[in-house]
Amino acid sequence: MSLFNVFNIAGSGMQAQTVRMNTTASNLANVDSVATTPEQAYKAKHPVFASVLNAQMTGGVKVKDIYQSDAEHLMRYEPNNPQSNNEGYVFQSNVNSIEEMVNMISASRSYQNNVEIMNTSKEMLTKTLSLGK
Repeated sequence: MSLFNVFNIAGSGMQAQTVRMNTTASNLANVDSVATTPEQAYKAKHPVFASVLNAQMTGGVKVKDIYQSDAEHLMRYEPNNPQSNNEGYVFQSNVNSIEEMVNMISASRSYQNNVEIMNTSKEMLTKTLSLGK
């Protein structure tokens, strides 16, 4: 495995963490969304990652799928809400804001780790090239 492959691997990790941060941001933006029925209520989304290993034995990661959470939606009594059903209830999104904040911190740190890997690899390549001078 060449040192140049590190850039591809770290780059794929950065792309995957970007998807993770975007889905988490979408979940957090919809944490207070309500709907008339559970089917209409916002469902939390989470990316599914898969490792990549090709013939050159270089790896990486890719987003395999984005699934919607099947956690239950909470009913809240709000008879004055225009989206309430006939009984006066609205259905909240099934987003857990604490869980999503932990996901955001984790994704952000993973992204930063991949940036550090790229920077370290760049420094190593630069030092290797300067040895020939």
